[in-house]
Amino acid sequence: MLRPIEDVKTVFAKDPAARNIVEVLTCYPGLHAIWFHRLANVFWRVRLRLLSRLVSHLSRFLTGIEIHPGAAIGRRFFIDHGMGVVIGETSEIGDDVLIYQGVVLGGTTLQKKKRHPTLGNGVVVGAGAILLGSIKIGEGARVGAGSVVLSDVAPNTVVVGVPARPSAGVTTRGILDLEHDKLPDPVAAAISLVLSEYSVLSERLKKLEHLEGVIGEMDRKIEEKHEEVTRLFTNRDGGGFGGGAGI
Repeated sequence: MLRPIEDVKTVFAKDPAARNIVEVLTCYPGLHAIWFHRLANVFWRVRLRLLSRLVSHLSRFLTGIEIHPGAAIGRRFFIDHGMGVVIGETSEIGDDVLIYQGVVLGGTTLQKKKRHPTLGNGVVVGAGAILLGSIKIGEGARVGAGSVVLSDVAPNTVVVGVPARPSAGVTTRGILDLEHDKLPDPVAAAISLVLSEYSVLSERLKKLEHLEGVIGEMDRKIEEKHEEVTRLFTNRDGGGFGGGAGI
């Protein structure tokens, strides 16, 4: 199969907003950026470095997506919407990877060595996520929108937050690429656990205070604040992960 045909089929497979082939060929900057990158990467590998950077720069101007020509990208890679995406020189991206707008695969050192992330096959990275350094994102992992990933992520793991943390006991198996509402929030879960423990201790303390008659106005204010925070972190259906797909 010719690679451009496969790329177009990938758009239809991963974006429900794609309606017809003319629209995909003319209105999908993520697709155009990948094609520009392939050309730039050929020039880069034959050491026509200035020409490759010029092609990459033209792509950035036309698509709003910056991919260094030295980056290694696998098959069926799709950038949805794409504006503001930055992919650094030593980044490595496997097959069937999906990323959304505002994603950064950045470096953390000035040394000329491997300094950008490696994404395994089937990884999904939500909008605005930042992945920094020579880290490895395991096959099938999901990175939540707005997360900052600074360390390796195990295969089939969901990570969210700043810095990103894995969701205990949760894997990506059974989660479709676009079912972002089903990804949990480990930070909210931890806070909810603390609030639950606080409630138990508070009830015990109230009983003691009632016996001594020491409860006062400050205690009531603290209780009101506790109830407010509890509602904030318990009336949730899970962490967000969306990338604006389907707009």
